[in-house]
Order: sequence, then structure tokens, then C-alpha cells
Amino acid sequence: MRLQDAQPKSGSQKRRRRLGRGISAGQGASCGFGMRGQKSRSGRPTRPGFEGGQNPLYRRVPKLKHFTLVNRKEYTVVNVGKLCDLKKGSDVTLESLMEAGIVTSNDGPLKLLGDGELSVALSVKAAAATKGAIAKIESAGGSFEAI
Repeated sequence: MRLQDAQPKSGSQKRRRRLGRGISAGQGASCGFGMRGQKSRSGRPTRPGFEGGQNPLYRRVPKLKHFTLVNRKEYTVVNVGKLCDLKKGSDVTLESLMEAGIVTSNDGPLKLLGDGELSVALSVKAAAATKGAIAKIESAGGSFEAI
């Protein structure tokens, strides 16, 4: 068998309707599209999802509440107030927090939030932090580095 011998199964392909070829052809004059209006014109079908100029459903839906992000970043979240038990000048990373028992599981990169007070100067290396957390770390004499 060769490529040119491949034929579609008989009855699987229908010929196209020849529209507007006279009354005896079965689809003459208005071709089965009715009388006037957008759906009777040439080049007639509107695109899928078209709602007559109204903002279509596929564009409205993501604007509504409670639609989650598709590729949401998961972080291991720690508040600044939990870091006050650490020694002065120590390096703070996700691994050091797990050793200290402040964090019990690795849920992704470390992110610091600004809840609580910090009085110890620490050098923090984390993936992300809020502006309030960075301000509290630097006001205590520490430093923050995004990794």
C-alpha cells in the first residue's frame, strides 16, 4: 500500500451544499438563512463566543471574584515577630529557620511578612518580603537580601 492509495472510507465525506443555485436545487434564493439580518449576510457566521458587541463571557469571567491564579507561587511564610528569638547577627535562611524549629515544613521559597516587632540585627536571605518586613529588619540594624 502506498500513500496515494489511501482513500477515505466510502460515505465518510459528504459534498458541500451548493447554495443559491435556483429553486430546484433545494437551497435557492435565501439559501436557508431566512430573510434579513446579520445571520443571513455573506461571510455570515460571527466568531465563536460573539455576543453582539457585549463583553463576551470568556472575557468577563476572569474579572469576577474567586478566580485563582493558574501558576500561583507558593511560599513558606514567616512573620518578622518570630525571628526575635534568634542570635544577634545570625544569617536567616529557610534552612536555618528549619534547624531552629521556627519553620517545620518547606512549602517553597521563604517569604517574610511584617507582623510583629523585631529588635535583633539579622542578615536575612529570602526569596521575597513585604515592604513593612524589610523596613523592620533594617530599622533593627539588620540587612535583607533577595535571593
